[in-house]
Order: sequence, then C-alpha cells, then structure tokens
Amino acid sequence: MAGSGLQSLGRVKLSDLVPSDGLPSDSYKISVSILSQSLAQFSAVIIQFPASDGALLRSGLESARLYFHQRETYPPEDIIHNSESREWCKTSGYYADPHLWQETYDYRPGLTPSEPNNSIELTPAGLPDIFALFGKAARDILDAISYHLNLRSSPFVEILDNVPLRNREISSSVLSVCCHGRPSFQGPQHHNITTQEDGQLIMYPDHDHQVDKSLLSLVKSDRAGLHVRDFQGRWILVDGDLGPQEAIVYPGLALYQATAGYVNPALHKNEINMEANMYGRCSLAFKLLPKSMSNLDCSEMRAAGFGIEAQFQLPVPVDDFMQRSHPTDHLFNRPSFQCFNFQPTHDGSMKTLMRRRKQNPKSKPLPPSKRLRLEAQRVLKERVQDIADKKGIKLRFCNLKECESHIHSVDSPCANIRMEIGWPLGVPFVHPHDLPNKAKLGFLEAYEPGWTEAHQNSDRNQSP
Repeated sequence: MAGSGLQSLGRVKLSDLVPSDGLPSDSYKISVSILSQSLAQFSAVIIQFPASDGALLRSGLESARLYFHQRETYPPEDIIHNSESREWCKTSGYYADPHLWQETYDYRPGLTPSEPNNSIELTPAGLPDIFALFGKAARDILDAISYHLNLRSSPFVEILDNVPLRNREISSSVLSVCCHGRPSFQGPQHHNITTQEDGQLIMYPDHDHQVDKSLLSLVKSDRAGLHVRDFQGRWILVDGDLGPQEAIVYPGLALYQATAGYVNPALHKNEINMEANMYGRCSLAFKLLPKSMSNLDCSEMRAAGFGIEAQFQLPVPVDDFMQRSHPTDHLFNRPSFQCFNFQPTHDGSMKTLMRRRKQNPKSKPLPPSKRLRLEAQRVLKERVQDIADKKGIKLRFCNLKECESHIHSVDSPCANIRMEIGWPLGVPFVHPHDLPNKAKLGFLEAYEPGWTEAHQNSDRNQSP
C-alpha cells in the first residue's frame, strides 16, 4: 500500500475517523490516507461501523424486505415517481420508478410521509435510528475529507442541517429504503439483460448510470449489486463482500461543486439478479444533502490555497443546483484530489516557467555553481508545487538528514510519508533537497509527458 496505491477498495473503521481535540492520532492519519486513496482510485470506500450497529442495519434491511413484499404488484399512477427535481427536498413516503424497476420509501425528518388514499400501511421500522447513525457517520467522513484537503475543521457546517433540527425544520438529507427488481413488481420495465459465466441472468436498467447530487452517499444492501466506475473507467462491484456492520460511501455532485472539482463524484449503477429471491435486492441509502436555502461556493478551498477554475468561481444556490441537469461526460476526465491519471495542462504558470528559463538558459543542466543550482531548484519546485495544487496532492516532504541516513532502508521516512499521504501510483516521489533531480523531472513527466524534451530543446535553441 505504501507509495503504490490500494490494491482493492479501502476499508476504514468509523471509530478511527471520529475527530478529537489536539494532535491527530496515528490511526486517524492512516484512516484518512486510506479513505482518500480509495475515493481517488475507486470513487468509493467501505466504512466499518461498530459491531453493535450491525444489528440495527440488519433489522432495517429485514424490515425493508417485509415492507416491499406486502405491497401490491404494481403501484397506482399517483405514486409513480415522475423525477420532479423541484421536489428534491420534499420527497417522503413510497415512490416507484417502473423504468428502473425500483421502489423507494423516503424518510425525511420533519416531513410527514404521504400515504396514498389515506390508507394505513406498515412502514419500514427503525428509520429514525438508522438516519441518525448514517447522518453522524457522513459528517465524520466529510470532516476527514476536509482534513485531507487541509481545510479548516467542519468547513461545510454552514450548508448542512442543524443538529438537531429546530422547530418546524425539514431535513434536506434523506434516508431512502430501496428495493430493486422485486419479482412481483410488474410494469413497463425496459432493461439490458446479460448472462454471466455462472449462467445467472443479470439485468441492468437502460438508464443505469447515475450520479447522486449529494455531498456524500452511504449505502447498505442485503446482497451485492452496486457497481462504481473507478478512475481508470472500469466498473467494479463495491459491495461484494460487505460484513454485517459495513456500508459503502461515495461522493456526490454537491461535494464536487463545493470542492471546486477536487473530489470527483461517483458514477454508479445497480445490477439486478433475476434469479435472486422473492424479495428482490433491498438497500438502505442515506444522502447527506446541503440545505436548500444555502449556496455552494469554493471559499474554503480558496482560503486553503487551491486553484479555482472559472466554472467554480461564482456561488451556486443549492436549490438551483439540485434542479439543474448535470452532464457527467466531462466529470471523469479532470483532476481530483490524489488522482493521478491526467492529461497535460498548459496555462500561464508554464509560460512563466518558460520565461524564467529563457532568462537563465543554463539552469537545465546541474551546474556546480550554487547560485545556478538554487535557480534550478526554484524553477522546478515551483512547477511541481503548481501541478500538485491543481491535482490536490499534498506535498509533505522528508527531512534531509533523515532521508540521507535511511535512503536505502525499506522502513525509511520517505516510505512512511508516501503511505501516510497516499502518494499517487506511478509518480516518482519528490524530495525538497538535491534539486533538480530525476524524481522531480519524473513527476513533471507523469503529468506533462514530453516536458523534459521540450525544455531541453528550448535550452538548445537559447544556446549561442
């Protein structure tokens, strides 16, 4: 794991992510590192709740199965979900989306569930307790992401609901009890059906690619079927081996907007095993959503020194953001924090670098002169820092004396730092000393292929 990324989806204990006063513990720093690496590589992470919470999650899923099993085979038209985005913060009670073969019961504190025809029906049990459990976990995870980004403590508290809610307030966040592919749920479904190697029929709805508009989403399912696209464009099954007290967490579009694009949202889809069982696939899905009467801006990122692109400069009202459609094609080809597979960027900072190199054409080869050596250090270090800021990479370096005394040791300070900050896979580790060096040039080549050759040619052209 040290310096080479995670081999599989990261697992983090929620208890290790709970912030405390004073210096961060080693377990907190390691957990934040695993969390950030997993989100960067796989757009998701597994969160382990305390064992005592496993019983609550298990009973919630059992109640969900019974709730959907007792419903009629096809819902009346007045409770078929019409995806009205302006109702994003007002959903409650039972909804159905036949095209996705999905049924949902939304629990939103402060809002009375709507019942069709004023009928009395059995509702899923334990929802207030599960909502509180997931809500607290989501806030702790959000704070851990903020810590990784070097933001101040609880930077998004202004756009979150009050804890607890004030009188007559309605929660923006929602807990959805979902059922996918209930066999007795009949309607005009349209799906893609494929056959796996084991002969099982797997069904994907036609509109299967989804991105939540949440800050964070937590999902606990009774059986595997949630796929998330990783940074290499592969679809991976993220809930294939969850324990009874484990859940999947992934970022949404609101966090993408609030972090100026440094945290990419997860593109996900659900598969439905047509030979599963009579209940279908049930899940508990919590979405941490911003308050409707607030704005998504990047002031916290700007205060932390991050570069803010033009599309994130102006604050966006949350209500407008939630009602707007968001094309996803461009979201996964841009930098995210600690993500490391990007195309070269050419901006004003490169022009500045070229200008400085023209003023000092002898800075490329390493000269014996200390003055020219320091100039070469400054030029390369500034460019590396500029790239790291835009990619969201934390540049934390080793001490010179420690590095020299442990340079050939497996357990060197450099190796520990690489693990702690989740240094990108395939990118040479950069030291603050002995510059310019191969690691610095390798770092630039990783993000700007051809950089070295281009600047060598520039030096030749400048030579008398």
